Amino acid sequence: MNYSLKGKAPVIDKNVGFIAASADLVGDITIAEGVSIWFNAVIRADMDSISIGKNTNIQDCSVVHTDYGFPTTLGEGVTVGHGAVIHGCTIGDNCLIGMGAVVLNGVEVGEDSLVGAGSLISQGMKIPPRSLVLGSPAKVVKELKPGMIEAIRKNGAAYVSNGADYLEELAVLCEEPE
Repeated sequence: MNYSLKGKAPVIDKNVGFIAASADLVGDITIAEGVSIWFNAVIRADMDSISIGKNTNIQDCSVVHTDYGFPTTLGEGVTVGHGAVIHGCTIGDNCLIGMGAVVLNGVEVGEDSLVGAGSLISQGMKIPPRSLVLGSPAKVVKELKPGMIEAIRKNGAAYVSNGADYLEELAVLCEEPE
């Protein structure tokens, strides 16, 4: 559901991908074309703005939020895995944020990076492009090779395709209990 707050409402590109009915979008949010936002995701721009780039996917039960003075920017082709928390940070193009990862205020994740499932990136950390980031607290483990960067791109493209399928074919079933 979309909500206006303090006179600001989500601005959604007319060519957006799939947005699940159970996703909640609040406040000063800009959503580009091809974006998919999956079931029970919460995107809440009540303290600062949120910008979501072209063909980004925000998977089920993820939270994208801000803090005062910490807007959130997701680049193009970003994958935010199931149950991840993205908070007041900047994620570069073609990044994959693994399931259950937490990215805190002021963090900058360089393009073509992978943040492993369950990782915690501490406030203010700067991650160089093409990094594999793992752990809690997270550390840069190595530079990603071209094959892994291409795999991240393919994963994002699969969600664009999957979102198109949901737009065309998802049907609500309303059956009376017997």
